[in-house]
Amino acid sequence: NSIWVSTDHDEIEKVAKQFGAQVHRRSPEVSQDSSTSLEAITEFLNHHHEVDIVGNIQATSPCLHPSDLIKVADLIQKEGFDSVFSVVRRHQFRWSEVKKGENKMTEPQNLNPAKRYRRQDWPGELYENGSFYFAKRHLIEKGLLQGGKMAYYEMRAEHSVDIDIDIDWPIAEQRVLSFGYFGKEPLKEVKLLVCSIEGCLTNGRIYVTEDHKEMVSYDYRDIVGIDLLKKRGIQVRLISERDCSKTLSAMQLGCVAKVSATNKLEVLKDWQEDMGLSWKEVAYLGQFLFFACAAAQKAAGYICKSRGGCGAVREFAEHIFLLLEKVNSARKQ
Repeated sequence: NSIWVSTDHDEIEKVAKQFGAQVHRRSPEVSQDSSTSLEAITEFLNHHHEVDIVGNIQATSPCLHPSDLIKVADLIQKEGFDSVFSVVRRHQFRWSEVKKGENKMTEPQNLNPAKRYRRQDWPGELYENGSFYFAKRHLIEKGLLQGGKMAYYEMRAEHSVDIDIDIDWPIAEQRVLSFGYFGKEPLKEVKLLVCSIEGCLTNGRIYVTEDHKEMVSYDYRDIVGIDLLKKRGIQVRLISERDCSKTLSAMQLGCVAKVSATNKLEVLKDWQEDMGLSWKEVAYLGQFLFFACAAAQKAAGYICKSRGGCGAVREFAEHIFLLLEKVNSARKQ
């Protein structure tokens, strides 16, 4: 009946509190690279004698859904189990390991090679997937997360994501987009991208020739990104504090643009109201003289790795496409 984040990190504490969690500050003794979850939980219980049941949710399992946790809590609170942990069904044939230099053969562990069957016809085996461990206090005080009257909870394979090493990250990201839980609030599609010309579409530099003509450069990848957004039905509009009408005409982007805009926010408000959009349907790509202050970085929903005029618009377009996938996935759920 309470949600806690256990951490020794100031920034994690700040974010946790912003999302309504309470924070337990870990001691240095249980904040080592070799520290276990059980050690952190035991320390927590030493400070919270009112807690009888702990549900340890692992941060490395980002596809967990509330419906699973509710069912597991019922197993402990209503059906009398002392501990419940998450598992996933795997269809993998195991063989004994033969270490280098050993004079022996490998042996099958869970199959008969003489009667080998298709893995999809085999019921499989249950493996811990590391998503969560629920246990009563008396077990944890004995140094156990599993024991007493035990039960496993089988999670769906698509929800069983465990991040252990670097290569797990891209797999987890795609799995979350397809099967993750996005909360109860309905997600909105981005329908309008407003892009600042200086520092985003261009690199912010102005080249002046001997005959006093100004020139700017842009990246063709960004033009492709704008075209891809348009094909997906997303309007792209451009905004500039300078009068760069001739430059825009030469670029032939076919986008609505507002130049000499002294108040960009007012322009955005006018466009948003004219199109009948909510702010969650509007994306703005701006620049802060290449080096954004800390407050701007924290307020931003996405920070491009590419610099302005060097593919930032195309990169941001790809980010919008990922958000659209997220919306579609949530609708399917």
